[in-house]
Amino acid sequence: MDSQPVDPRTLSVGQRVSILVKALDGAKRTNEALANCSNGDQMVEVLLDASRKLGLGLTRAELTRTPPIRDWIWWKNKEALLTIGDAKPRYQQDGDQGRPVAATDGAQPRKKFLGLF
Repeated sequence: MDSQPVDPRTLSVGQRVSILVKALDGAKRTNEALANCSNGDQMVEVLLDASRKLGLGLTRAELTRTPPIRDWIWWKNKEALLTIGDAKPRYQQDGDQGRPVAATDGAQPRKKFLGLF
């Protein structure tokens, strides 16, 4: 039985994105280029180039709609998926963990609540 190679462009978008994500693991130059991008649009350009080199045929729209790349772009653009508390994006809240909360305008620092589940 001869196994014919599968044309990646015939796979579903999710499968092609999965191939792209796996190809990015260990791709030093591509990862450095992604890290140096200042916004999500630049990231998409780098990812489109990687997709083209791999023969995946992914489009800009497919990349921006399909997780996990969609989430990477949102993160790079600092568009929080959800907010908690004082409408402060979660990624900004995480950066304050372990630091004392400074009182502003003479107010007492907010108390932290540990929920019981």
